[in-house]
Amino acid sequence: MFSLIPILKNYCRNLVVLTQRGVAIMTLFLPVVAGAASDEALFQHARDAYSTRNVSGLTEDAAKLSSRQYVLAPYAEYWLMLLKLEQARDEEIQNFLAQYADFPFAERVRGEWLKKLAKQKDWVPFFEEYPIFKRDDLVVQCYAQLGKLEIGDVEAPVTGRRLWLTTTELPSNCNTLFDEMQKSGMLSKDDIWTRFRMALHEGRPQLAKDVASRLPEVDADDLKLLDVALQSPQALLEKTPITTKTDKKKTTFTPSAPLDTRYGIEVNLYALDRLGRIDSTSAASVMMQLATKLSAEDQAFGWARIAYHAARQHNVDALEYFAMSQDTVLDKEQMAWKVRAALRAGDWSLVLSTTTAMQKSQAEESAWRYWKARALKAHQKMAEANAILGPLSKERHYYGLLAAEELESAIGGTQEQYSVTDNEVAAVANMPAIRRAYELQNLEMRWEAKAEWAWATRGFNDKQLLAAAEYALRQKWYDIAISTADNTKSLHDFNLRYPVPYRDLFRAAAHNEDLDEAWIYGLVRQESRFMHFAKSGVGAAGLMQVMPATAKWAAKRMGMSGYSSDKINELPINVGIGSYYMRYTLEQMNGQMVMATAAYNAGPSRAKRWKASEPLEAAIYIESIPFLETRGYVQKVMTNAQIYAPRLGAQMRSLKDRIGIVPGRDATEAIPHESEKGPD
Repeated sequence: MFSLIPILKNYCRNLVVLTQRGVAIMTLFLPVVAGAASDEALFQHARDAYSTRNVSGLTEDAAKLSSRQYVLAPYAEYWLMLLKLEQARDEEIQNFLAQYADFPFAERVRGEWLKKLAKQKDWVPFFEEYPIFKRDDLVVQCYAQLGKLEIGDVEAPVTGRRLWLTTTELPSNCNTLFDEMQKSGMLSKDDIWTRFRMALHEGRPQLAKDVASRLPEVDADDLKLLDVALQSPQALLEKTPITTKTDKKKTTFTPSAPLDTRYGIEVNLYALDRLGRIDSTSAASVMMQLATKLSAEDQAFGWARIAYHAARQHNVDALEYFAMSQDTVLDKEQMAWKVRAALRAGDWSLVLSTTTAMQKSQAEESAWRYWKARALKAHQKMAEANAILGPLSKERHYYGLLAAEELESAIGGTQEQYSVTDNEVAAVANMPAIRRAYELQNLEMRWEAKAEWAWATRGFNDKQLLAAAEYALRQKWYDIAISTADNTKSLHDFNLRYPVPYRDLFRAAAHNEDLDEAWIYGLVRQESRFMHFAKSGVGAAGLMQVMPATAKWAAKRMGMSGYSSDKINELPINVGIGSYYMRYTLEQMNGQMVMATAAYNAGPSRAKRWKASEPLEAAIYIESIPFLETRGYVQKVMTNAQIYAPRLGAQMRSLKDRIGIVPGRDATEAIPHESEKGPD
């Protein structure tokens, strides 16, 4: 018998009633496929197929996603191309690149194709495609230089040598290039010794060993001396017997690297460098004993290394050691630390002469423009100082704010505040790449989402950037909103650069711990960009990037019952613990906010150790923080706080007033060794 019941059931199942503003809208007979996967589930299935190299499964998934016109369907095609690349014809790859030219992954495919062509030594299509390639890929770069060598390009030795004279981690295929350069005489013995020294003194001993293996006069026993210099530098320098234990046997020997060979000289200079890193005063003492056995050039090099470490250790003899380096060419870091040592010593003449002697690229950095201008002011050369401070004061960063205060000028008067319209935001939101970024973010494919976003916005003007930042802010992608708004040149919206999410939470934390709310916002903007799921490489978690051990310690001191490490990303707990630790560091630093900020990042003992014997202008204390990460962190947190303060209703004051003066170290003040691991 014919029955209407299945038809009615199907009808009812497909009837959707939507009520909006009192208006009922009916959509009848929507198709239902029993057991059909959602677009997102099918996409995840395709992603799994790619990770397991399941070509047939991925082919099927890609076809389904394409037929459904799913916004991320091209990614399945991209994964499929990567799996099929080795077998794909050049024409097929070219067609793929043409079809997906406006996708960020196109350059990844182009790079993999270039590697395939290079391995096959198919140089004609390689060099047709290589100029189009836009990614920084060292594998491709080394293949390109190898290809140029093989086809006799006259530029090959120049670009190949530039790759050689670096301590950057290079892929293994670069060694093939270097082998060919060495065989043909394009890589000289002096080039090898130069890179050997560079590797040692930039903390790359294994690279140094690899480089030394190209020198016939250096054998395996010689290379063992590098391990001694690394682990027991003073023993090698003073020829003190040391004991090693291998295979349950103890061996005692006296390490020695004779100074009558090039290798012996380099090993001794490396040991001096390692000792200087630990104790620059001891290194200087040993250097005085070795000086007569070294050439003037090698003496100057050794003193420059010791001076660099002494400056980072705030050794008062650092400038004397720099003077001993005579006319040796200082590298960028040595020049920078010579200035910092001069600042701590109050030697404005040396600050001026050293910043003036810097290479153009370094001299144009905002830090050295600012300190050069300060040195000029100290010498009453006001016109020259103001010529530097004027342009610098219009730049929106730490040194720009300080420069503006030196001029006693209003900040950024020529820059315009701009608020986007809803239509401008909608225009950006409807762009295919932005839609893909949105979907990838929802699927927690955050790296891919950021790649899409960066690709989509790469050519945006200021208005488009602000519209994109506003769209990101509405999606609560605070990190994307901030970084996008930060990229504008003339038009700005500081509500986007410095958003105030979680206001109730932070206001309460500021009240509970008696903290400056602007300081909390400044710190969180730097720590996590307000992304609650943020996690650092060392395990710091949440909005306030609290380390697990710190969180456990703070929770116990706060009397927080039932705390466990899995709760650290919960907003109230993370902010409560983070703000408690801010209060703790502030108390430890006697209310000095700059020192407390440094302590939050690098630990309280270090922040205390970086004080001088006399009071220091806080800007000089910050400038001479030995850790690059912590130095930049403190500058940015204090700048953020300065900009947030008026936004949060606080009374405006200068950045110099905010950062204040760092008091001198009390002679009785105990500085314990830092137990927690910090940045290095």
